[in-house]
Amino acid sequence: MTITIIVEGKNDRSKLRRLLNDDIRILCTFGTPNSAKLESLYLEAKHDEVYLFLDNDSSGRKIRALLSDLFPDADHIYTRRGYAGVEGTPDEYAIQQLEKAGLETFIEYPESMLHLQPEAEKERRRTSLDGSAGRP
Repeated sequence: MTITIIVEGKNDRSKLRRLLNDDIRILCTFGTPNSAKLESLYLEAKHDEVYLFLDNDSSGRKIRALLSDLFPDADHIYTRRGYAGVEGTPDEYAIQQLEKAGLETFIEYPESMLHLQPEAEKERRRTSLDGSAGRP
């Protein structure tokens, strides 16, 4: 099943695209969606596992409510109040939220954050980098 994350804008999408592999589809509302945009999003993601990752401001909450009606089974990912939206959320916090949502297998950890990734992924990367896979 395809996994789709819906965000507000292209900067949010760019932020998540840096942190997630290409197996995750990221769609944008481009602000508060009108009925045509809602229909388009629904048609594009109706068979997907949908996650909503929206800003923690009044606009983001309004969009989350509209999308929750459209995708009642969607999982919700939140950023903290005070961050400048999804795009302004520090990578470390965004990754924590993605992991909390169960998306850790799709995360592309930045080199500066390799210490934050789950142990199994660290081992996989270590063995692929140093060629020690299969050695005792």
